[in-house]
Amino acid sequence: MTKEKALEKSKGFATEFREFIMRGNVMDLAVGVIIGGAFQSIINSLVNDIIMPVISLLTGGIDFNNWFISLDGTKYETLAAAQEAGAATLNYGTFITAVINFLLMALVIFCLVKSLNKLNDKLAKKKEEEAPAVKICPYCKSEIAHDATKCPHCTSELTA
Repeated sequence: MTKEKALEKSKGFATEFREFIMRGNVMDLAVGVIIGGAFQSIINSLVNDIIMPVISLLTGGIDFNNWFISLDGTKYETLAAAQEAGAATLNYGTFITAVINFLLMALVIFCLVKSLNKLNDKLAKKKEEEAPAVKICPYCKSEIAHDATKCPHCTSELTA
């Protein structure tokens, strides 16, 4: 392969890659990921700072993070003490906390999406209720006034 053909092929690849990146759906996905990352911190704060303390109060202050099994057979008071001693641990409490956090985040997102969909439906219903200013003549396909009873273009009688 000559040097010119290799250069031409690399320019074609670069151009194709740039066109791919600049497509609307790729840019939309990138924006969605960025906004999702920012939204994740809001949801994390809602779950960790507002909902989890209420759940902790309701459960009597249970700290699932200190539910673990020490694989060396020694009994430790806390997970931090076991980790400090270098013991291998099976941290099922941390897993339970992660599952609860996931379920709470999913619930919050579900409620948010449901309320946004309800708002969107109300806005769409309002738009549907607004009568269009014009309609199309079923005979000549011309645009005519919505309340017209006779088409001014083809003089056809129109039904309501």
